[in-house]
Amino acid sequence: MPYVNVQITKGATREQKALIVKDVTDSLVRVLGKKPEHTHVVIQEIEEQDWGYAGLLTDDWKKQTQA
Repeated sequence: MPYVNVQITKGATREQKALIVKDVTDSLVRVLGKKPEHTHVVIQEIEEQDWGYAGLLTDDWKKQTQA
């Protein structure tokens, strides 16, 4: 029973999340021969202020790169 945990910053639409779940499931079926009904995909959305990137919190990094 595959279990996949996908962590992203908040902001994805329901439709985007559905595509992620479908693509991850399809990949496990194609590559490993897993059954889709046994595949679990969990999407965790994390606030940008709770995610670090390049030594900065992601919201600060975005502000810096947009300036």
